[in-house]
Amino acid sequence: MIWFKDYKITDWADRSKGTIHDSLGIEITEIGADTVTGRMPIDERTFQPMRILHGGASVVLAESLGSIASAMIVDPLEYYVVGQIVNANHVRPGIKGFATGTAKSIHIGSRSHIWDIEIFNDDQKLLCTVRLTMAVVKKD
Repeated sequence: MIWFKDYKITDWADRSKGTIHDSLGIEITEIGADTVTGRMPIDERTFQPMRILHGGASVVLAESLGSIASAMIVDPLEYYVVGQIVNANHVRPGIKGFATGTAKSIHIGSRSHIWDIEIFNDDQKLLCTVRLTMAVVKKD
């Protein structure tokens, strides 16, 4: 396990209240040994005008999963993490149901973390693939 401590899904449900996660319906569904999985509804909150999943909403889901994963790695009393670079490839449109993503680490360093996040629809078809770099910042 790569986490700083034994985190539970409820730790993130409480912290998500009153944030973009509430607005878009993002929820964490699983914390694995080295992955974080979450989902977001494909509906009027996340549609673009063509009534398909907005690419920006997919990026929000991906960055949220990677950010939470990075936050779980560092000692929260000494460090915080912030998104530094995000690169997304949108593969197919999301039409209905949920967009479910999983963040898996590519690199865990002392000053940066790199995550690979794949987002699938309910039929397990790839919607979006994202590479996210997180900066690890020492608190003053």
